[in-house]
Amino acid sequence: MKINKGFILSFVAPCMILISVLGLILRENTKKTFYLPIGLMGILIILERDVRRKLYRKNILKKIKSYQKCK
Repeated sequence: MKINKGFILSFVAPCMILISVLGLILRENTKKTFYLPIGLMGILIILERDVRRKLYRKNILKKIKSYQKCK
């Protein structure tokens, strides 16, 4: 059974954000900066997927409109 990469990323990104929030809350002051990149990467993964999805939908809409004009 082949697992989709997007399916795995949908679970990894929120887990990364959760780990960074817990790390920022529960760790000592000297170790808190370690968790900032993890949280930022989780946020960037989610935003990148959202932007890619919007661009994909926009391209599909353009194709549909171009086929309607040909008729």
